Amino acid sequence: MWHFSVTRPAVVLGSTQRDDVVDHELAAARGVDVARRRSGGGAVWLAPGGTLWVDVVLPRDDPRWDDDVSRSALWLGEAWSQVIRDVTGASAEVHRGAMVCTALSTKACFAGVGPGEVSIGHRKVAGISQRRTRAAARFQCVAYERWDPAPLAELLHLPADAAAALADAAVGLGPVLTEIAGRLPAALR
Repeated sequence: MWHFSVTRPAVVLGSTQRDDVVDHELAAARGVDVARRRSGGGAVWLAPGGTLWVDVVLPRDDPRWDDDVSRSALWLGEAWSQVIRDVTGASAEVHRGAMVCTALSTKACFAGVGPGEVSIGHRKVAGISQRRTRAAARFQCVAYERWDPAPLAELLHLPADAAAALADAAVGLGPVLTEIAGRLPAALR
């Protein structure tokens, strides 16, 4: 497991997104980096001090490995949900169905929900994407202290109604994010 500290604001594009979905001039003017990950579909917003980005690598010979991509992140979602429940007392649930796509999910990751991702009510709290090879799967996870999609919506030029829908799609975990980060390694063993 790797825990990354976000030191600069960034938009991280998903593996299938075109580069032109982001306003690069506006990003540069605001000091926002634009990067790409080799997993996932929609863009993710990263903000210093308010984003928990964790990568977990699972070797193929691990007993938690599942050849079925739609089930392969369920164990990780269970770890996230248990830690979230323990720390916050909230009823965090793992999504076990098929990918739920919305009109915005191809643009912004947190607008949809995939297998293994965690929600409180209908609002996503932990996103998980993955990249697989023959040897291992790399799961990239993001959670927020405070979900504020406004900077992402602006950089993606989303209309006001889309930005409002995105604001309702997810929720942050509050000031306990650091405690959650500290408990995750034990939950993943």
